[in-house]
Amino acid sequence: MRGMGNMQGMMKQMKKMQQEMEASQAELNATDFSASVANDLVTVTFTGDKKLKDIQIKPEAMDPDDPDMLQDLIIEAVNEAMTKVDAATQSKMGKYAKGLM
Repeated sequence: MRGMGNMQGMMKQMKKMQQEMEASQAELNATDFSASVANDLVTVTFTGDKKLKDIQIKPEAMDPDDPDMLQDLIIEAVNEAMTKVDAATQSKMGKYAKGLM
């Protein structure tokens, strides 16, 4: 019977950790992550669950003779924002992975 008490305690801890993980993930998903490049010519905003929420492109970024430049700026801004999302995810959710090891 003694082992059952330990098992119940462990199950309660796991359930609590799962609830904390879900709350942390919801908080992360509700957070906006923005990145701007080239003196704010292009700014993108993503949610924590990596959904594009907004993109702002200043008219000066639109050079009809060089469309590749705008494409490069968008790619750079998106990649920077994704790096921010990944870093925040690792920071907030990584503690749970450590607890499982």
